[in-house]
Amino acid sequence: MASSTLFKLNSQTLKALNPSPPSLSPPNSRIFHLHFSKSLSQQQHSKLNHKSTTTRFFVPLCFSLPSPSSPPISKEEAILQAKTCLLSCLIKPLNNPKLASPKLRKLKQPRFRLEIPILDDDSPSSLSQLAFSIFHDLPISRRGSNVKILFLWPDPSFIDSAVKAFRSDSVNHIAMSPVSDSVNKALRSADVAVFMAPEKTQVEDVKTASEAFSSKPVVMINPRWLFEEEKGFGDGFIGSFEVIYAFTGLEVRGVLSKRKGVIFKCVRDGVVSGERWNVLVEEEEGNGILKVVSQFNSRPSMEEVELVLYNLMAMNSPITKSAKFLKDLVSNITGKK
Repeated sequence: MASSTLFKLNSQTLKALNPSPPSLSPPNSRIFHLHFSKSLSQQQHSKLNHKSTTTRFFVPLCFSLPSPSSPPISKEEAILQAKTCLLSCLIKPLNNPKLASPKLRKLKQPRFRLEIPILDDDSPSSLSQLAFSIFHDLPISRRGSNVKILFLWPDPSFIDSAVKAFRSDSVNHIAMSPVSDSVNKALRSADVAVFMAPEKTQVEDVKTASEAFSSKPVVMINPRWLFEEEKGFGDGFIGSFEVIYAFTGLEVRGVLSKRKGVIFKCVRDGVVSGERWNVLVEEEEGNGILKVVSQFNSRPSMEEVELVLYNLMAMNSPITKSAKFLKDLVSNITGKK
């Protein structure tokens, strides 16, 4: 195991708020790379191995998860959380008796999205290993039979690594672009279609393939674009994918300090509408403990997240605390508040 696990995220500096208070400089907030320490990761991995052995046969997998507002503390726990979310959301549509009906196209297609950027690099082998970690031994079936999964990769260079990682008859691999007859044929024989790390230029291919898959569930993992860019995608197709797991690192720099945090969502019971987006920030003492500072019913924009972090930094800044101390001191002397 590597000495640390790197969460590969696109760095993004957030736009400064205007106007800013004259006594405070606005913090510089940005997406950052998350690291897990080796000792913590290994310790958690040992615990998770024990859990996965017991929970698979005796209790539902989702029972092993912490509270919805608890982000993972290791690569293994992040994968377990994403795996559990996916399992809880796929069980119902895969076993819907209406899927065998000739009126299949009248059903709404289940579309799910996971953002679990824990790749060591952007190589085909790393992405294949992530897919394998999520789907290997996923205890799902369709009316008692093995579920056939079709992985659609960004380009053909990913397929060899994927085939070596899985080595399974119930899994097939194909390049998602262009959507040819071979893609349509592969879709017809699959129960679940998984789009791995599609590029912005492949949005139309994802849409075409999804529509050809009729009402059977589709999953998109780690799309290679920023959420803010989706406004320019047009018809809202990408927005129809329900985010069931997301874990994005944040860092906010103030005048004299910096804080780390995450944007986190984890759908554990298959009810997407009931789960909120959480913004968590590291405690001021810097002990690594995260606390929820805000929650959103829908995915927050970077401007909304920046406002939360800005207010938090302003509230805890030495200047603000000094002003509050002076106000309290005057109040004690004069007896006025």
